[in-house]
Amino acid sequence: MALINTIREKSGWAVGAIVFGLLLFIIGGDLISGQNRLFNRNDTTVGEISGEKVELNDFNNTLEQAKQAFIAQQGRQPDENTLGYLRDQAWNQTIYRIAFKEQFEALGLAVSDDELYDMVQGRNVHPSIRQAFSDPQTGQFDRNKVVEYLKNLDKLPPQAQDQWRNFEAGLTPDRLATKYNNLLKLSTYVTSAEAKRFHEAQNTRANIRYLIVPYFSISDSAVKVTDAQLQAYLDKNKGRYKVEDGRDIEYVTIPVTASKEDSAAVRASVDQLTAQFRTAPNDSLFAKLNSDQPYSGAYVSPADLPEKLREQLPLQVGQVYGPYAENGVYSIFKVTGQKAGTQPAARASHILIKPENTTPEAKAAALAKAKDVLAQIKEGADFAAMARQYGTDGTTATGGDLGWFTQGRMVPEFEKAIFGATAVGLLPNPVETSFGYHIIKVTAPKTTQTYQIAAVQKNLVPSEATRETAYQKAQELKGAATNLETFRKAVAADKSLQKLEVKGLGRGDQAVNNLQGARAIVRWAYGANQGGPETKIGDVSEVFEIGDQYVIAALTGERTKGTADISSIRPELTAAVRNDLKAQQIMEKLKGKTGTLEQIAAGYGSQAQVKTANDVVASSGIIQGLGAEPVAVGKVFGLKPGQKSAPIQGEQGVVIVEPVSITPAAAPADLKAVRQQLASQRTARTDGATYEAVKANANIKDERTKFF
Repeated sequence: MALINTIREKSGWAVGAIVFGLLLFIIGGDLISGQNRLFNRNDTTVGEISGEKVELNDFNNTLEQAKQAFIAQQGRQPDENTLGYLRDQAWNQTIYRIAFKEQFEALGLAVSDDELYDMVQGRNVHPSIRQAFSDPQTGQFDRNKVVEYLKNLDKLPPQAQDQWRNFEAGLTPDRLATKYNNLLKLSTYVTSAEAKRFHEAQNTRANIRYLIVPYFSISDSAVKVTDAQLQAYLDKNKGRYKVEDGRDIEYVTIPVTASKEDSAAVRASVDQLTAQFRTAPNDSLFAKLNSDQPYSGAYVSPADLPEKLREQLPLQVGQVYGPYAENGVYSIFKVTGQKAGTQPAARASHILIKPENTTPEAKAAALAKAKDVLAQIKEGADFAAMARQYGTDGTTATGGDLGWFTQGRMVPEFEKAIFGATAVGLLPNPVETSFGYHIIKVTAPKTTQTYQIAAVQKNLVPSEATRETAYQKAQELKGAATNLETFRKAVAADKSLQKLEVKGLGRGDQAVNNLQGARAIVRWAYGANQGGPETKIGDVSEVFEIGDQYVIAALTGERTKGTADISSIRPELTAAVRNDLKAQQIMEKLKGKTGTLEQIAAGYGSQAQVKTANDVVASSGIIQGLGAEPVAVGKVFGLKPGQKSAPIQGEQGVVIVEPVSITPAAAPADLKAVRQQLASQRTARTDGATYEAVKANANIKDERTKFF
């Protein structure tokens, strides 16, 4: 009885413990990870735009519309990489919807019910509706079909009704955006004075002489750059070093590659299939059941056969060829039919001799050279060797071999010569085409024979044992790497591993260097850890499985949106400051030197060079032979012929420019056309520039990495 009483007394505690245990089982993972909605009300927030929170459900609705549009256009489901781009598209649409709403309201823009009616079934129908309800044969839009569709909308499947409502809901913001953009575009105005300056900048030209002392003439090691100088330069040029959020990581990959044992196992399986294929009662069914590639019963010419089969021509019906191993695939081929096709195929080699230009003299010289090479081949010279020596196109590496090709793939004169030949061998005379003169050797005469091939192809893939071995190696590395220091030591100790790095990994990136589909690594780098704390510099990731490799990463740096810090752009910043210091040295040494450019160069030293450049255009900012030098070009057109500029700190070095002659632009025949051209250029930039301006002032917080 005492035991029973004890149980009764403690039963309340026991039941409570069980209930608590069940709750912990159900939601415990989220409680521990800090992801539970009970304790984190912002867990469903994807981001914030202009002070408005973007909820996950709303974002997913926008994303679903983008997915459905993709499926409708492409006829397939988006893969993971495409899905990443669709998420970016949905995010940009969300930015537009929220950030521009304030702009619309500030201007008092609205869309009336009459306008909506007009967009659906009135005189100014929305382009998407016009396209959907136009006759595919005539292209004529039928308004009655729209009316009929709307009358029967409630009878359509729920998904179709939802798609229409989503489309209809988007008509208002679409029209508001059109009004807003037109308001800005139509306000674009170009004055006659602006058009005149634009025309002059485009058409005024100068022939110049210039002195250049390149920065590389001073050794980098001779110029010491301090952190204080780097910071001063960065403070002065903040606008040039704006950055988005970024992460720096180091990582190693452990590939899962088929072992010798895997290869032997696949080869044994293929050998067994080869024997079975020879006696298979139904070749096409056998191929469908046993091949990793889809079966095709099409008849193909030799030009479209696999190279291994072309080497066996002519092929025999019923014969099995292979197995062949190539690029990780074992292939067995069985010829199941042959027949004459409609398009002939042939194989040939050639040596192309191109004229240096289009003059009669150049063509005559090329023809004479082609005849000389042809004569040497006729006397016994090796065709392939001569092709490597004299050929002038991409076939020189293969001895002039063009492989098999069907009629219609080459220029007419070339095909006429080859498909007119009745046997293999060297054609007696060079053949002229638009490319030049061809020396041709027919290596397989034309044939219309086609073959039907049943192929069994088996991919060489790693076995589960091989995959497990690679995984265990990754886990051992992870066990040894508890922080950045031990990660680097562990990698350095294993000569089979190569450490890679990436700087400035973007929040929305889908790939990490050449690692495609590496979104999980990006999310980890930005702290979206399911079941763990936020990622900090020095942290080492878990083992990620990315395609056929395991990846372990370590976070080495981070930056926030705004102006870059010195550490993240030190090499670039150091080069800029170093050039500034070099420019000061060069300009100090040039100080006080007078005379001609040649005299100034002689006084400076051998590093100074005097050169000429013709047809320098005012608007281009480019000096031929020197590159982009906008300041120097601007100075040119402020000088008179024969007048020298002061030393200019340029992009490539210190420059002194001297115009030889300046040819002013002729008066425009039609200034109105120039105004329209300049207005069109400005208008074309309006949409993108407006979006970026509004986006920049929307105080956007992008937290999609918590979910995607």
